[in-house]
Amino acid sequence: MIRYLYANDLARYPRLARTMFEDRADQFATRLGWEVSVDARGQERDEYDTLNPLYVIWEKANGAHGGSMRFLPTTGRTMVNEHFLNLTQGVPFQSPFIWECTRFCLSRDTEQGTAAALMLAGGEIMQNFHIRHFVGVFDARMVRIYNRIGAAPEVLGTSGQGRQAISVGLWEFSDAAQKQVSRVAGVPLDASRAWFDAAFGGVEDQPAISAA
Repeated sequence: MIRYLYANDLARYPRLARTMFEDRADQFATRLGWEVSVDARGQERDEYDTLNPLYVIWEKANGAHGGSMRFLPTTGRTMVNEHFLNLTQGVPFQSPFIWECTRFCLSRDTEQGTAAALMLAGGEIMQNFHIRHFVGVFDARMVRIYNRIGAAPEVLGTSGQGRQAISVGLWEFSDAAQKQVSRVAGVPLDASRAWFDAAFGGVEDQPAISAA
């Protein structure tokens, strides 16, 4: 199932949180060889995890992490504005209607359809929080995943070639894309909405995200 959790709520789900940060270390440091910070417990975190981001997490039946994404509004600090302006011609993203999506992570043994379920959940955020676009940085391997899911972004800029390429992309919401992603995920739209409603009830009550 999908869980929507702000950083300050992760302590309520210790196994889910621990395995998410462990899987991030496994994916970004071990498998991809990125220069990320992995602590003594084998968990990967960065400075943006301290800003109370919203995590979308696929929770496996045993309570462990299967996949996740991290969201921050571009009205505050974001990775794309602080580290990847070279891919946007120096133009920053700063709008209450644009959120950044980063740290798209899948565990080694996650279920088929997890990536699509995460993207479907992203659509719930976009639709219910009245977000017009997501912006995010992604590596070359994600292009195939996004195309298979049916949720490919508009590519704004790319650095590097082949498997080493890094791009910045912009996503938008459409009913047609939502239905396609739902089909690939194997998650009915009413189930996706039920997970969102279980987390937020009314979106007016969502916790504030730090813009520090």
